[in-house]
Amino acid sequence: MSTPLDRRHGGGAPTLLCDLDGTLVDSAPDLLRALNSLLELEGRAPIDLPVLKRMVGDGVTKLVERGWTATGGAATGSDLEGLVDRFLTLYETNLVRDTVAFPRVGSVLSSLKESGWKLAVCTNKPERPSRQILETLGLSHLFEAVAGGDSYPVKKPDPGHLLATMAELQTTKERCVMLGDSGNDVRAAQAAGVPVVLVTFGYCRESLSSLGADALVDDFADLPAVLAGLTD
Repeated sequence: MSTPLDRRHGGGAPTLLCDLDGTLVDSAPDLLRALNSLLELEGRAPIDLPVLKRMVGDGVTKLVERGWTATGGAATGSDLEGLVDRFLTLYETNLVRDTVAFPRVGSVLSSLKESGWKLAVCTNKPERPSRQILETLGLSHLFEAVAGGDSYPVKKPDPGHLLATMAELQTTKERCVMLGDSGNDVRAAQAAGVPVVLVTFGYCRESLSSLGADALVDDFADLPAVLAGLTD
């Protein structure tokens, strides 16, 4: 099946590079449980879900660092490294207790794949838990690559994260669109020369309208039409 992107750039599969947390899956409840467990073990007060959502997006080290700063003082150096290791142990024990795919994610991505799109994940979450979440939620078969925040020397907003994933898929920026929920996704995509679509139901700390995304989607069901409009 030919897509508008095929006709415009002379063939080859178009590729959708997808963020994970806040874009494909609502993982905040399980992240909150792990972080609050760690805070409790360290004698600190818990945080609530809206606060946690504003901390997500820059990788696990930044999440733990922000949790510490918000509850009584920063952690740095080897102390922070140790806390991150303990957080990951707690988190990976219950990765998908309450984590779910957002509505229509599975059906829409399946339809895109059937129509000729390649799909990949580009997330700042570490690769191992990312793959485990996708597997448990029955989504892993849809993706030809999963790039975590520890998969390459850089992560979003560095465009090298996207470019390395493109190289793994043997595709080019002309064939790709980024799908995300945050400023990191926009900045990485723009620096890589890739159009970017943001979902409006994610964990963005910034005003979505100020980020300069090529399109916004309120419902995953709207994504195919948006992609068609971007690639005409």
